[in-house]
Amino acid sequence: MSEKPDNGKPDVEQLSKDLFELAQRSQNMYTELLKSSRGMSATSMDPLNVSKSMTDATQKLWMDPGKLMEANINLWQQHMQLWQKASGQLAGVEADAPVASPEPGDRRFKHPDWEQNPLFDFIKQSYLITARWLVDTMSGIEGIDDQTAHKVEFYTRQFADSFSPSNFIWTNPEVLRETIETNGQNLVKGLQNYQRDLEKGGGALQITMSDAEAFRLGENIATTPGKVVFQNDLIQLIQYQPTTAEAHRLPLLIVPPWINKYYILDLTPEKSFVRWAVDRGYTVFVVSWVNPDERLAEKSFTNYMDEGILAAVTAVEQATGERQMSAIGYCIGGTLLAATLAYMAAHDDDRIQAATFFAAQADFSEAGDLKVFVDEQQLENLDSMMEEKGYLDGQAMFTTFNMLRANDLIWSFYVNNYLLGRDPVPFDLLHWNSDATRMPRKTHMYYLREMYLHNNLAKPGGIELNGTPIDLRKITIPVYLQASKEDHIAPYPSVFKARGLYSGPVRFMLSGSGHIAGVINPPAKRKYQYWMNEEQPTDLDAWMDGAEEHPGSWWPDWDQWLSRYSGPMVPARVPGDGQLPAIEDAPGSFVKAPSD
Repeated sequence: MSEKPDNGKPDVEQLSKDLFELAQRSQNMYTELLKSSRGMSATSMDPLNVSKSMTDATQKLWMDPGKLMEANINLWQQHMQLWQKASGQLAGVEADAPVASPEPGDRRFKHPDWEQNPLFDFIKQSYLITARWLVDTMSGIEGIDDQTAHKVEFYTRQFADSFSPSNFIWTNPEVLRETIETNGQNLVKGLQNYQRDLEKGGGALQITMSDAEAFRLGENIATTPGKVVFQNDLIQLIQYQPTTAEAHRLPLLIVPPWINKYYILDLTPEKSFVRWAVDRGYTVFVVSWVNPDERLAEKSFTNYMDEGILAAVTAVEQATGERQMSAIGYCIGGTLLAATLAYMAAHDDDRIQAATFFAAQADFSEAGDLKVFVDEQQLENLDSMMEEKGYLDGQAMFTTFNMLRANDLIWSFYVNNYLLGRDPVPFDLLHWNSDATRMPRKTHMYYLREMYLHNNLAKPGGIELNGTPIDLRKITIPVYLQASKEDHIAPYPSVFKARGLYSGPVRFMLSGSGHIAGVINPPAKRKYQYWMNEEQPTDLDAWMDGAEEHPGSWWPDWDQWLSRYSGPMVPARVPGDGQLPAIEDAPGSFVKAPSD
């Protein structure tokens, strides 16, 4: 990297050369992007079916000129107020409260210059005023259906986030300082990072979120000792080595989502839910889903039940000699577990005696922002996209989930990696988040159509598995429902709706944070909090009104609940000592299969 002259001032000549190199590299990358975009079909130009929704909304907006004029006047008044305050500051008048302030937790404007420098403070507030006006105006349009309104609000917010001044070199004070201090080397390094991520994604930008070389499965993540004791086309089943002399009689089967890899539940040792549960005296089994390729394109949702959960239940029985057990389902793994429990109930199969659901939806009528990606046109486009390979590429789901928190999971890395020219720090959770998995075409389309689009799982007999009508009301075993207050993937009102679908006793608990940190919150960390209403009313507002906040992790509350349904203590079981011999060491080979 070039150094500053001895007088400490920027080397203008070197900076000009670096910016010229930046322009050359940008032109080359743009050419490559144009090449990669050739051959796109008409539907692939708008695969998310955004244009029609925005056109419909805009037409409705123009049909109400009074409301549009009122919105514009309000925008003008706020900008005039901001201009008056800024002018007063230039004249030496001490400013009072700002016209617009970032929302709590908005980290885009954390650099001191955004507040201390009058110019950048003005830019920041002007953006916030305009962005909120845009979102509020487009969100308040009347006369459009709920799905269109939801989509318009979501993509308007995406657009507003994208033009934040923090995302541009000349309006981000931190980037400007870095550019001057390094003679533009931050931009050159950032462009190299951009080129690397573009090549990594095969022409599609695949943002690096964590140091890919910092983590190794079985070495510093997914390290809880255990053995793979069963496998088929869809799963490997891991049984973990006990750490206590005795364990609860009923083993515990964990079903993670197949949208991600299972080791979110076994990250570093201090964050591992698996290790913690083993230490609490549970005989823990975890399903490790295969990372499917074209050979598994026709695997169905029913296959995932038969070869996934039901095969695992039988394997647990063989490995321990214990017929009954408890189970946990996380996210889509919980959705499948709910359907499977109803299937088992219809066949008088009582092998699962208690069930826990982590951030899992069964009623999708209020499924949150993910529903904007599901309508008939989008599903047809998605099906066409999967037709050739027979699966959805892992990067597609990775990008979809990141869009739900674009400022944190897209734009913050855009600024750090490409504008500031920095490498991301090692972060186990983001390493896992980037370790994407594929989805077999048949299963994925069924899940999106039957759950998200038609909400058929919540309807008695709405779906059939192996010819058996699925009715969640047949589930009479004890249930523990976990939801997270800031979950954008499985919003807690949506999770709570399952409270009214099951017929047995249900303990609903609301944790702090989001879809991942709300679940992975070990007691030793003493982070976040959870809410519990011991009366367990069936109305969400009543539940929230009577809920008591508790500091720290909810894991001990769950342990106290599950231990009542897990039988007396018996000698701990060692993997491979039962009817199923050990196949290989945990974490197994399935989880190591990459998506590229």
